[in-house]
Amino acid sequence: MDKQTRKNDANEHVKGKKVAILVTNGFEQSEFTEPRQALDDAGAVTTVVSLDKGPIHGMHHQTLGDHFDVDKTIDQVNSDDFDALLIPGGVANPDALRGNEAAVAFARDFVKAGKPTFAICHGPQVLITAGVVKGRSMTSYKTVRIDLENAGAHWVDQSVVVDEGLVTSRSPKDIPDFNAKMLEELAEGRH
Repeated sequence: MDKQTRKNDANEHVKGKKVAILVTNGFEQSEFTEPRQALDDAGAVTTVVSLDKGPIHGMHHQTLGDHFDVDKTIDQVNSDDFDALLIPGGVANPDALRGNEAAVAFARDFVKAGKPTFAICHGPQVLITAGVVKGRSMTSYKTVRIDLENAGAHWVDQSVVVDEGLVTSRSPKDIPDFNAKMLEELAEGRH
């Protein structure tokens, strides 16, 4: 089976699956827009979930990015309503999310239920606070490595790491690999 046939087959298993994108102000814009576009292109249904009604703004590293609409606030959603979760990085985004107990509980529920969970760059910090990284193989932006290790994760320096439906990646340069594994795990479903 060639690469395009495998991609088309995976997309058939992704079509209609509901993915929550947990994000707030200060997210790294490419880590939000590019995975979201990959999900939308594959036929998934994405919902932007944030702490407040929004709009929320992205960042291009240290430069203010674009504004995006919020579909639902964290108090309007339940993990049972979704098949998977995406947590973009950026420095401010995960820090704000991990300070909100409802956002942390939302993320925790996905991992505990074995639902595909995707986190890139600083995004795994939310999973550290959720207490769901111990014993997991993961990657992240290099400055998050010690946090993951201190929380009991096995940190791996690879573009993308998959551990039973948990997909993590290091930075925007790894987005193509991240997107491919994200779609593959979403197609597989619960682990």
